Amino acid sequence: MREGAHPGRIAAIPAQELSLEATQARDTSSVTPEGERIGGKSTTREPIIQEPNSSEAAFETFEPEATRRQADVAESSRANRGWWDRNADEYQVEHGTFLGDDRFVWGPEGLDEVEAELLGPPEDLKGKDVLEIGAGAAQCSRWLAAQGACPVALDISHRQLQHAMRIGGSLHLVCADAGALPFADGSFDLACSAYGALPFVADPVLVLREVRRVLRPGGRFVFSVTHPIRWAFPDEPGPEGLSVSGSYFDRTPYVEQDDEGRAVYVEHHRTIGDRVRDMVAGGFRLVDLVEPEWPAWNTSEWGGWSPLRGNLIPGSAIFVCVRD
Repeated sequence: MREGAHPGRIAAIPAQELSLEATQARDTSSVTPEGERIGGKSTTREPIIQEPNSSEAAFETFEPEATRRQADVAESSRANRGWWDRNADEYQVEHGTFLGDDRFVWGPEGLDEVEAELLGPPEDLKGKDVLEIGAGAAQCSRWLAAQGACPVALDISHRQLQHAMRIGGSLHLVCADAGALPFADGSFDLACSAYGALPFVADPVLVLREVRRVLRPGGRFVFSVTHPIRWAFPDEPGPEGLSVSGSYFDRTPYVEQDDEGRAVYVEHHRTIGDRVRDMVAGGFRLVDLVEPEWPAWNTSEWGGWSPLRGNLIPGSAIFVCVRD
């Protein structure tokens, strides 16, 4: 399994699964996949790990088959929504300490927005409406709120947003589709996504156009993804992950599927050139591309990310673009 390729948050569900009402206006209260409100600060702190029910336990004993094949928007979305709902608890246990409750970390290297200022100087964030896409437990949104911004944390995984409620904080949480954002045109000053949505969607231009739609003129969108060069190497943190094993130009999605051939996890590969063309097609202007170097203080491994590999090849790419 390409388990190490799961550094981020989540993909989008098919746009048609959102109600028309949700797409017509910005609703900053939280909504479940069934349309139920879940938002605001949690007053009950649930344990991170829940006792699995019988169906969940049965799924955990199943080892999916890893393959490379095509997967469209609907299949990718269904698979990834299910994967993150099932694996949210484990993800937060394994990576929660690294991510913190209220840090803004761009990727496994540990680049912090406090230092990077890719959204702008922290003092300029005060009063800004910010959309975080693929928010997970809303750690980045919590940091933005501490700077005086007005963030909305959006994720396709209901279970990830339950972790956001468990941690707490006065945040607006929305469970919705990145390909059909439930907000009015021009609702936000900034948008951001730390490994959220873009690595997992079959049609990134659709997501980029939606982000542009909800941004105000001059709005900035910053997102991080697995660095495209990583796809040419085995997803291993040790020496075995340092030799090229595949073509950088092979865009065939990575798919994990059940014994009936149904996808249970999908990740899509785009080259650097593809990402740039996607942004242009989505109506953005690229102003910066950041390839974080591995810092000396970070001795941890995260899936295929490690100090060994991080000192030789980039593991993440952060794109900074503007809606003119």
